Formats: sequence, C-alpha cells, structure tokens
Amino acid sequence: MAKICQVSGKKGNSSAKYIRNQHSQGWKYKAPHKNRTQQANLQTVRIKTPTGTHRILIATSALKSAEFNMVACGLKPCPKAWLKKATYGI
Repeated sequence: MAKICQVSGKKGNSSAKYIRNQHSQGWKYKAPHKNRTQQANLQTVRIKTPTGTHRILIATSALKSAEFNMVACGLKPCPKAWLKKATYGI
C-alpha cells in the first residue's frame, strides 16, 4: 500500500539523514550520515458518503484542515478524488 495521503497527496521525504553521534575527535572519526526516509503521519479515517462508508488514509495535517472537517460533518460533498487509492504515478 502506498504511504500517500489521499486528501493532500503528502508523501515521504527521501532526503533525510540518520546521524549517529560518535564521541571522538578529529575529522577522521566524523559521525556517519546515512540516508533514510521520513514518512508522513498517516491515519485511517472513516467517511460517510451517500454510497456508503469509506476508509481513507489521511495525513494529520490534512485531518485538522477546515476543508476536511466540512466534508466530515456533511456540509460539503466528498470529492471523488479522495475515494481513489493513492499511487506513486507508476
């Protein structure tokens, strides 16, 4: 399953580094920087629509947005793009 927010399209940051603190002196013993990814904070949320209940993956930053809360309360209809599973465009 893709780790992408279905509402905002937020996905992982691949340019993060893991830096281990190495307690020694000199340039020769510099702490190693290894590549890692920072994943988006995704939560599974149920939304009621006229066609039934759908589960979507949503980032917590989008979960707090006013637009999503209007859809969750029923003030706005749910966009069809939100109900599609997110992919990396492959």
